[in-house]
Amino acid sequence: MSDKYVERYFNEVTEVVSKIDRDAVEKIIEELVWIKRNGGRLFILGVGGSAANASHTVNDFRKICGMECYAPTDNVSELTARVNDDGWETVFVKWLITSRLSEKDGILILSVGGGNAGKNISVNLINAIDLAKERKSRILGVVGKDGGYTAKNSSACVIIPVVNESSITPHSESFQSVVLHLIVTHPDLKQNEMKWESTNK
Repeated sequence: MSDKYVERYFNEVTEVVSKIDRDAVEKIIEELVWIKRNGGRLFILGVGGSAANASHTVNDFRKICGMECYAPTDNVSELTARVNDDGWETVFVKWLITSRLSEKDGILILSVGGGNAGKNISVNLINAIDLAKERKSRILGVVGKDGGYTAKNSSACVIIPVVNESSITPHSESFQSVVLHLIVTHPDLKQNEMKWESTNK
C-alpha cells in the first residue's frame, strides 16, 4: 500500500509541473521587475507552511535579487502582540500600514486557498489585499485555489494545479517553493551569484 502511495504522489508531482501556467509565472516576474526598478519593496504574506516559505523567500529575494523584502511572520514578537491586542484578522493589514505600503510596493500572497470571506478563511490575507488595492500596490500570489480571493484580486497569480483533491495542501506548499526558486534565479531578477554555483566557475 505505501509503495503505491509513493508512486502515485510522485506521479502527481510530475503532473503538477506539466500543468503550471508558464505565462502566469512570467507575469509575476514582470511585476517584480517593475517593483525592483522603481525602488519598491516586496512584502510576503503567508501562514503555516506558507509562512515558512515566505521566510525562506525573503532571504532569497534579498540575497540573490538584491531586493528589499520582508515577511511580517518573521517578527514573532510583533506578530503575537498584534494577534493578542487586535486579533488575527487584522494582523497583516496593520503591519502593512505601519510599513507605509505604497503604490511602488507589492505584496506576495502564499496560500493554499488564497482567502475566502464567505467561509471566514484567511481573512487576514483578504484584509491585506484590500489595503493593497486601496493603495494601488502590486498584488501577486502563488496559491492552490483558482476561486480564492487572492486569485480573483491579483495582478499576477500562479495557481498550483489540483491533480488530487486529497493532496491540495502538500502540493500547493511544495510548489510555492519550486516556483519561487525559479523566480529568484530568473535572469531578469537575479543580481548576485549563489555560493555553490559560483564555486563551479
